[in-house]
Amino acid sequence: MFEQIFKNVDDVLWKDAGCGSELDYVEQTSWILFLKYIDDLEKEKQTSAELTGKTYESIISPEFQWGAWAVPKDKDGKLDHHKALMGDDLTDFVNQKLFPYFKKFKVNAENADTIEYKIGEIFSELKNRIQSGYNLREVIELIDQLRFGSHAEKHEMSHLYETKIKNMGNAGRNGGEYYTPRPLIKTIVKVVEPTIGNRIYDGAVGSAGFLCEAFEYLKNSKDLTTNDVEILQQNTFYGKEKKSLAYIIGIMNMIFHGIGSPNIIHTNTLSENITDIQEKDRYDVIITNPPFGGKERKEVQQNFPIKTGETAFLFLQHFIKILKAQGRAGVVIKNTFLSNTDNASISLRRHLLENCNLHTVLDLPGGTFLGAGVKTVVLFFEKGVPTRKVWYYQLNLDRNLGKTNPLNENDLAEFIELQKSKADSANSWTVNIADVNVDTYDLSVKNPNKKEEAPLREPQEILNEIALLDEESEGILTNIRRLL
Repeated sequence: MFEQIFKNVDDVLWKDAGCGSELDYVEQTSWILFLKYIDDLEKEKQTSAELTGKTYESIISPEFQWGAWAVPKDKDGKLDHHKALMGDDLTDFVNQKLFPYFKKFKVNAENADTIEYKIGEIFSELKNRIQSGYNLREVIELIDQLRFGSHAEKHEMSHLYETKIKNMGNAGRNGGEYYTPRPLIKTIVKVVEPTIGNRIYDGAVGSAGFLCEAFEYLKNSKDLTTNDVEILQQNTFYGKEKKSLAYIIGIMNMIFHGIGSPNIIHTNTLSENITDIQEKDRYDVIITNPPFGGKERKEVQQNFPIKTGETAFLFLQHFIKILKAQGRAGVVIKNTFLSNTDNASISLRRHLLENCNLHTVLDLPGGTFLGAGVKTVVLFFEKGVPTRKVWYYQLNLDRNLGKTNPLNENDLAEFIELQKSKADSANSWTVNIADVNVDTYDLSVKNPNKKEEAPLREPQEILNEIALLDEESEGILTNIRRLL
């Protein structure tokens, strides 16, 4: 049922002049979904309060509650068409009253960890793009059919929302930056092995896929005590995100997965000077896929000892600095990081190898990230001791990856198994750092167990061979004629 509702919402948004892409569909669906979620949450809290003989005071004023403006009902529980706003009346109310009202929540909230602050942040960053009040009315009534009460309902919602994010990632433009293939995220989480009590961080949180998968992993890792649940909800998952849409999608994704008030901050992670990071700021686990290919301004580069415009290299410095001693990390990065010959790349590789144990490099095939032609690797490291040996695994598949043939968990099963013992195989090998050139610290992926394919021959060499064969054939024919 929920799946059909999501599809119907997209169909309505498709015909609205203000929504032109999957990114717009997700953005506009998100703010309406969020208000519906808040309404269900408020009802849940009110019911709990009544059961204990207490009264619950709503955080939202009566006229801005879902049941007042979005879906006023008559005594039979059906939409009251006399009270329900339509057309321009609805868009005027949403744009001129509703958004400004919720925007003020950010100013009035006690701190950034509260749901009130999250409401204010979301409505400060978004605007209603649905131009037709009739389309907006249709979307609201569709979303009103969704429920967030039971665990099963939240699970279905999280699955559908993930699908929307995936579709957005496949849609082109900049959508791909919001979506890392879930089989890869699950694999990274399994290798890093977070435990309850760890503080887990993603400084380029995007749609919060890494934090959501880590939550699912920990939730199923043992029978949770009440204290475990509280720790997971409040003191485990942390993220930072620069872009407004990604920030909102990340919050929504975590909420749908069951994390009620996500600890995600809307900020540019790289604007923080890493020399200001103190022990209290550090994390036990970092799992992330930072953006690469971007170019940061000079003033941002000044926050880092190794100056570079490459966004991913600045993030890597940040992650090394903000990781606790003995902390563990799994970071996706472009494979050229391993072999670039510029000074910044060489310095950063040396810095990583000297300060962390880079124990594993997973080399991924092209097409892993749909819509992105770059090849990537995953760096797995622990902070506090220098690297002595690096175990490499090259994922060689018997098919090309693409939209109809994406990466799946079975593809990565051998890697997960071999990684435990760092065993050599046709796809894996070990490199001693003592054998690495100290001038370049080149860590290129060069599989010694893979048979080299014969190099392509030069055209002239092929022509010469053809001429030689023709000459031999002519000689044979001449001899046959003589015999005849």
